[in-house]
Amino acid sequence: MDKVIVTISGTLLTAGIYWFFFGKKEDTGDVSDSINITVDGGYIPRIIKIPKNKKVEVTFLRKDSNSCLEEIIIPDYKIKEYLPLNKPITITLSPPHASGCFHCAMNMFQGRIEVT
Repeated sequence: MDKVIVTISGTLLTAGIYWFFFGKKEDTGDVSDSINITVDGGYIPRIIKIPKNKKVEVTFLRKDSNSCLEEIIIPDYKIKEYLPLNKPITITLSPPHASGCFHCAMNMFQGRIEVT
């Protein structure tokens, strides 16, 4: 009986560890023309969905003092903006939109833009 309990416990523990480290964790925002992103150990939400032919305002609020997160770079829109600590910065994305990415100055933290 002890062997059965140990085997089941080990299997559940292994599955839990696998899910924690390798499970899909997509943090996605809703489709909107006004989006708020919190910069705290990365970008929350990490994936934003924007409408195809509308102007979109994206507001970044940096709460993390990590110097890498001081700048936001959106290469497809040729945007590079300084993000002061605890001060919201709004960036306007004008059409035509293309799916792409945004990242910090050293490209350690990334997010994705999806056009719908």
